[in-house]
Amino acid sequence: MIECRNITYTWPGNREKALDDISFVIKDGTCAVFEGPNGCGKSTLFRILLGLSFPDQGTYLLDGETITQEKLKHEDFSRAFHQKIGFIFQNSEVQLFCDSVENEIAFGLYQLHLPQEEITNRVKKALGEFHLEDLRQRAPFNLSGGEQKRTAMAAVFAMEPKVIVIDEPLSGLDEDGQAFVRSFLRAKRDAGTTLIVATHNRELADDLANVRIRMDRTHRITDIRKV
Repeated sequence: MIECRNITYTWPGNREKALDDISFVIKDGTCAVFEGPNGCGKSTLFRILLGLSFPDQGTYLLDGETITQEKLKHEDFSRAFHQKIGFIFQNSEVQLFCDSVENEIAFGLYQLHLPQEEITNRVKKALGEFHLEDLRQRAPFNLSGGEQKRTAMAAVFAMEPKVIVIDEPLSGLDEDGQAFVRSFLRAKRDAGTTLIVATHNRELADDLANVRIRMDRTHRITDIRKV
C-alpha cells in the first residue's frame, strides 16, 4: 500500500509550491490514474514516490514504512525499496543504456543479486511477453519508439515489482503499440500489480482506473474518485 500524508514540496530556488498538502492512499492491486494539466505536479509527485525527491513536509509510506532520504542511503533498504517499485518514463529512450535489448532486461535483475538461472529465466520470459525475441541482440538506441517502449517495460516488469509507476504509457505509440500496452497493463492490473499512471488519455483512464485522482494548477488534489 502507498500512502501520502500532507506532502508539500518546493523545488530549490523556487517560491511556488510544486506540491501542496497532497494526501491519498493507494491499496495493493489498485490502478490509480492521475489526471490534470501539465505543470500541476504529477511528475514531481512521481519523483517522491520513486525516492528521487523528498517532501519538505509530510510523510510518504510504502507498505507502512516511512520512506526518507536517510533510509535510502542504506544499501539493503534501498535495494528492497527499488525491488518493490519500478518506473517507466514517458520517453523510454532516456532509461535505456545497455548495448543490447537482452542486456537491458538483465541489468536490473543483476542489481537485485538474483541467481543466474533466475535471471536467465526472467529475461527469456520478458522477451516473449513483449515480443522482443528477434530484437534481443539489437542496441536499444537503434530501435523504433514503440520497440524502445516495449524494451523499457520489459526491463521493469522483469524485476517483478509490486508497484509500477508509469508516465504517459501511450505516448509516441502507433495504434497497434497502444493496443498492446493497454492490453498488457490491464492484464497486470487484473493479476494484482499496483499501477500508478499519469495520462491525458481519457480512454486509457476509463479502461484501467480503479481510482482517479485529479490535480490542478494549484498543485493540490481536487478530486479522488473510485470507479
